[in-house]
Amino acid sequence: MLCFIIPIKSAQISSSWELVSKLFERTIKSVCNQTIPNFRVIVVCHERPNLEFTHPNITYVEVDLPIPIRKDSIDHSSRRTDKQKKVFIGLIHARQFNPTHIMFVDADDCVSKHLAELVKQNTNSNGWILRRGYEYKEGSKLILHRRKEFHQKCGTGYIVRHDLVAPDEHMKLEDIGQEFLFHQCIEGVMRKQGYSLEDLPFEGAVYITENGANMTNQKDLHLKMLNHSYEKLLFYVRRYGKLFFSRPLTNSMREEFGIYDVC
Repeated sequence: MLCFIIPIKSAQISSSWELVSKLFERTIKSVCNQTIPNFRVIVVCHERPNLEFTHPNITYVEVDLPIPIRKDSIDHSSRRTDKQKKVFIGLIHARQFNPTHIMFVDADDCVSKHLAELVKQNTNSNGWILRRGYEYKEGSKLILHRRKEFHQKCGTGYIVRHDLVAPDEHMKLEDIGQEFLFHQCIEGVMRKQGYSLEDLPFEGAVYITENGANMTNQKDLHLKMLNHSYEKLLFYVRRYGKLFFSRPLTNSMREEFGIYDVC
C-alpha cells in the first residue's frame, strides 16, 4: 500500500490562507483520484485547510511546532525545517497503516492517478525516482514536459519503500533539520545505504509554479537574487524558452493529474 505524506505550511506565514487551501484542495483531490483504493494520505499541518472535499483515506495530523520566520528573502531555512519536521511526524503516523511505500507530496502539486496501482503491482521494489514529469505555470493552457532531473526540481519526486525511510526509535523531533529526507538528498541517502531506486516508468507528477503560494520558484524573488544584467537576461531567456518547448495541456492530462484552474 502506498501512503502519501503532505506537509502544509501554517496559515500564519501564508499571504493568503484561502489560496493555500484552494491549492491544497486540488492536490488532495489529485492524490485521492487513484485507480485503486490501496492508499492512505497523511496531511501534517498547524491548521486544517478550509475545504469541503473529504475522503475516508485521509488522516489530518495537527501539530504545534514553532511558526517559521516569514520574510521575503532567499533564506528558507526555518520554513524548510518546519516542512521536514512535518515529514518526520507524517512518517511516525504512517506506521499505523503499515504501508509498503511512502511518497512525499508538496501541498500544491498534482500526481498521476496510476501511482497506487504501480506500488500494488511491485510491492518488493525499493522505490522509484520521478526523473520525468511536468511543469505547469498556474492558469496556463500549456505544460512543459521535463524529461530529466524532475526529482531535483520538484519536492514531489520519490516513492520509497517505507522501511528505508521510517525513523528509528532513537530519532527525536528536535533532532530533525532542513536536510532530513529533503528531496534533493533522498537518492544519495539511499545510495549510501546500499539501495538503488528505479526510474518511474511514466510521468508521475506535475510541478505547479507561480501560483502565489510556492515557497520558492517565484519570479519576483528569483529576480531579486540576480545582480547582473547578464543573469537577468539569462533568466528571461530560460523563462520564455519554457514557453517555446511547452505543449498544450490536454483534457486527458487534466484527468490523469487532476489539474484545474485555481487562480
